Amino acid sequence: MTERHSFPEAPLCLTGQHVQLVPLSLSHEEGLREAVQDGEPWKLWYTAVPRPDEMRDEITRRLDLQKSGSMLPYTVLSLPERRIVGMTAFMSIDHTGPRVEIGSTWYAASVQRTALNTEAKMLLLSCAFETLDCLAVEFRTHFLNQRSRRAIERLGAKLDGILRSHRRLANGTVRDTCVYSVTAVEWPAVRTHLNWCLTEKYQTQK
Repeated sequence: MTERHSFPEAPLCLTGQHVQLVPLSLSHEEGLREAVQDGEPWKLWYTAVPRPDEMRDEITRRLDLQKSGSMLPYTVLSLPERRIVGMTAFMSIDHTGPRVEIGSTWYAASVQRTALNTEAKMLLLSCAFETLDCLAVEFRTHFLNQRSRRAIERLGAKLDGILRSHRRLANGTVRDTCVYSVTAVEWPAVRTHLNWCLTEKYQTQK
């Protein structure tokens, strides 16, 4: 019989120097509404970011997926002020691998391309490989979302392939999905790389 690995029923709180990832809650709605207005990422046609007036429904959707066992959703806080700046999640949870995807991520424009995003991914990857014992972690994005693809590649993830005509978006267009991953074997080198990136970015910001 295939072994089924046990994932927590709720996200584990993850804390670094620049960022804290806390379990998503309806109490975060106002802060998330404010954060998403910084940069208005829902206007990018190739993304699926909630508008401010859609935030409660999006939080509820993610919490429902958590109840079903397929997602562990997070609210992203900027430290030290603990200001809400976005959302992310472990999703597409494969209990038999185990294997997860890091996705459904968006950030306020003011924290994009900062140490916060790198450290958030570092914390999630560390949790996936060192706590949840995953075989691999996936990242998926639209073929035409060049910013997202570059960010994923900077983490050290490798392109597994492209799912052609993968799914239809709300605007009627068809998405080709780029699938990237980091495997457990690759994780030590990726961890070293991310630690180096964080050190360099932190010194630069200082």
